[in-house]
Amino acid sequence: MPTHVSRLADLDLEALTERLGHRCREQGITVTAAESCTGGGVASAITAVAGSSDWFETGYVTYANGAKTRLLGVPQALLAEQGAVSREVVEAMVVGACRDSGAELGVAISGVAGPGGGSADKPVGTVWLAWGDAERAESECHHFGGDRKAVREQAVREALIGLVRRLDPD
Repeated sequence: MPTHVSRLADLDLEALTERLGHRCREQGITVTAAESCTGGGVASAITAVAGSSDWFETGYVTYANGAKTRLLGVPQALLAEQGAVSREVVEAMVVGACRDSGAELGVAISGVAGPGGGSADKPVGTVWLAWGDAERAESECHHFGGDRKAVREQAVREALIGLVRRLDPD
């Protein structure tokens, strides 16, 4: 693991968000977040830092599949075929969020926070995250431990680390 990535994991949410804001200002870009299982946790962490309106103006909480389709343009057929907790859906979410908001970089999150709702293929703690822009995305699947609160907190942290990692050359 690159040194800067391990250092990011040691930072608290405020420090991560401040670093993200610094990089966004330096590079003149805005970010967006399309969230499902985190219910706005990424947007909350970002807006807790003074001055974040310089680089964050739009976030989406698309908890229901209909909202993913209506607000982010995720095809209903994709949701039916792959399920909301999937690589294909989070990638479509981040592309749709960047397209709608005009942000140059975004993150999308969809997962099974628990305590129920899991399956053999997607147990509780399964969270897909995608980072990208209005044209392309890359994603990762994580399996977080703990209760609902812990899964959501870990997903928010990983989302912020991923945003910083994509902007931070250090």
